[in-house]
Amino acid sequence: MDIGGSFTDVVTYDARTGRYRAEKVPTTPDDLAAGLLAALKFSVAAPEDISFLVHGTTHGLNTFLQRRGDRVLLLATRGAADVYHIARGPRTRLYDLHYRKPEPLLAPRDIVAVGGRVDSAGAEIEDLDEGAIRAAAQRVKAEGFESVAVAYLFSHLRPDHELRTRELLAEELGPGIPVSLSHEVAQEWREYERTSSAVVDAYIGPAIRRYLSRLDEDLTDQGLRVPLYVMQSSGGITSTDWACRRPMHTLLSGPVGGAIGGAALARAVGRPNLICMDMGGTSFDVSLIVDCRPDQSSEASLEGLPMLMSTVNIHTVGAGGGSVARVEAGGLRVGPASAAASPGPACYGRGGTEPTVTDANLVLGRLGGSRFAGGRLQLRGDLADRALAELGTELGLDARTMAEGICDVANAKMAQAIRTITVARGIEPRDFTLVAFGGAGPMHGAFLARELGIREVLVPNMPGAFSAWGMLQSAVRRDFAEPYFRRDRDLDVQDMVRRLADTGARALDSLGDEDLPGAERRVEHAVDIRYAEQEYTLSVPLSDADEPAGEGFPVLIARRFADLHQARYGHANIGAPIEFTTLRTAVFGDLDRIEPEPTPAVTGDPIPHAVRPVTFDGVLHRTPIHFRDALAHGHAFAGPAIVVEDTATTVVPPGFEVRVDSYGSLVMCMEEK
Repeated sequence: MDIGGSFTDVVTYDARTGRYRAEKVPTTPDDLAAGLLAALKFSVAAPEDISFLVHGTTHGLNTFLQRRGDRVLLLATRGAADVYHIARGPRTRLYDLHYRKPEPLLAPRDIVAVGGRVDSAGAEIEDLDEGAIRAAAQRVKAEGFESVAVAYLFSHLRPDHELRTRELLAEELGPGIPVSLSHEVAQEWREYERTSSAVVDAYIGPAIRRYLSRLDEDLTDQGLRVPLYVMQSSGGITSTDWACRRPMHTLLSGPVGGAIGGAALARAVGRPNLICMDMGGTSFDVSLIVDCRPDQSSEASLEGLPMLMSTVNIHTVGAGGGSVARVEAGGLRVGPASAAASPGPACYGRGGTEPTVTDANLVLGRLGGSRFAGGRLQLRGDLADRALAELGTELGLDARTMAEGICDVANAKMAQAIRTITVARGIEPRDFTLVAFGGAGPMHGAFLARELGIREVLVPNMPGAFSAWGMLQSAVRRDFAEPYFRRDRDLDVQDMVRRLADTGARALDSLGDEDLPGAERRVEHAVDIRYAEQEYTLSVPLSDADEPAGEGFPVLIARRFADLHQARYGHANIGAPIEFTTLRTAVFGDLDRIEPEPTPAVTGDPIPHAVRPVTFDGVLHRTPIHFRDALAHGHAFAGPAIVVEDTATTVVPPGFEVRVDSYGSLVMCMEEK
C-alpha cells in the first residue's frame, strides 16, 4: 500500500494464481489512515486472508514539509548550544549572494544549554549538570513542549550523558514525553548533522507513532492476522515497532518503493542501469539504478536540513499531474504548488478551478475520461477547457496551445531534475534506460527521453502503482554505524575485522523480533573513507570475497576508494593518504522474491483499438487508442498512439516505436532517422 499526494495505491499478489492486481483511489489528506483502509477494501475481500502487508507512508514527510510537527525542546552541550543554528555554509552555492540558511525546526529560545562534557576521544572531562536537566523538564511542563531532543558533543563515542538525561527526564515527566537521543538516531560524527537528525526525529516522531499505531489497531480490528511492515528510506522494510523507534528512517518511505521496484525490474529485463522517474499528482521523483542496485547514500537533506540515515538517493521537484500553471512576471510557470487530491485539477469536478498538467493532457486528447483511476473518477473536459482558456487569455493563447505550453514547461522542469542526478555528477543519461511510472509518468516519459537523448523508455506493468509493486520486492533491513577514525598508516586490520564481526552479530540479533519464518539473513559491510585532511567521505563496500587479514587489503580498499572517487568527482589521487571515519553494517532478512508476472505471447490477431484526435506539436492526429490488457508479448506499433489502463495512460508521440516484452512492459524507442 502506497499513499501519494493525490492517490492511494494498493497492489495485491495472489500466491495461488501468480497474478497481480492494482487499485487506485483518491487520497484522503485529512485522514490518511481512513483512505488507506478504504483502498484496501477495494482490493481484498477478507483482511484475514492477507499473509503479508507492507506500507509506504508519506505521513512523516508531509508533517515535515508542512511544518506540522510537535514542538521540540533541544538539550545541547553548554558552550556549543548554538551548533544547530550556526549550521554550515552552502558547499554547492559558495558564490550565491541570495543564499539563505534553511529554516530550522525550532527557535534559539527552545534550546537549553546543559553542563557536562566528553572530549573527542570519548573521555568524560566534566560531570553532567543534572540540575539543569531537571530545570529543563519543568520548562517542558510549563511551556507545553511535546517532545525533547538531546544532542551532546561526542555522544556518538560515549553516550553516558545522553542516557542519563533520558532517565532524569523520565523521572520528572513520566513516560508520556518522547525523547530522541542523538547517538541512537545517528551514531555518527559531525555534531551539526547529528543534532539536526535528533531534532527531525523528535519533530516528526510523535506524528508517525500516532499514525502507525492507529493504522495497526484499525487493521487488527478488521481482521488482519499478520504484522504490518513499513517501508524505510533505505529501501528496506521493517516492523511498525522498529519504525516507531526510528521514525526519521521512514521519511522517504513512499518514493523509495519505486527505486526498489526499478532494481527488481532491472534484474528481470536484463537492463542493469536505469533512470527511474516517478511522476505522481504532486511531485516528480528521480532515482538511479546502477548495476541493478539503487544508488544509496548515508545522508539525506530536506529543505536544506541534513539527516544522517541510510537512504536511496532521490531527487524531488514539484512537478506532477496536479501541478498548477500560472502566469508570473509575464511568463508561464508550472508548480510547485499543487491542486493535490482535494480539490484536485479542474477536470476532477471537485471545485478546483486552477489549470494543471492533468487538465492540459486532457485538453490535448492524451488523457481519456472513462478509465481514469480505474473508472472511479470521471474527468470533465469542459472544466479543463475553461480553466486553460482563462489562463490563455493572459498570454493571448487558445486553450490547446496553452495546454501544450504547460506540458512543455513541466517537461523542461523534469528534464532538469534528471540532469541534476546524472549530468551534474558526470553521468551520461544516454547510457541509461528511462523507466516511466507513477500515475502521470508514462504520459511524459517519451518527451523527457527525446529532450535528454535517451533512446529507450520502459513503461512497466501497473505503472501507476509501480511504487507499491516495488515494496513487495524489498527485504527487511536494519542499518548500524560505528565511528572508526584511523589513518591508513595506523589501520589495524584485525581490529577492524573484529569490530565489523561484533556489529554484524548484533545486527543479526536485532532481527530476532521480526516475524521472519524461513527468511534468509545476510549482512553487508562498508567503510566511509576520505582523503586525509578533507571533510567529506565516500562509502566503500566490503565484499565477501575480500580478505581483510591479507597484507594486500589496505591497497585493495584504497584502490576501490579511488575508483569511486573518480566516478563521483572525475578525479582521484592514488597513493595519497586516506582516513577511515565510519564502519557501516546493514542486515537483511530476504523474503521470498516475487517475480514480475510474465505476459502471454501474441497470437497473430490484430491489436484491438479505438481512435480519437490527439494534439502533438500543434497538429491534430487521428491516434489509435490501445488497451493495455489486450496487448501481448510481441505486439508492436508506431506512434502516435495512446495506451490506456486502469492506473495510468502511456503517450507515444510521433517518432517513437513500441514493442511489448515478455513481462508486458512497453518498450518505447526513438525511430531511426
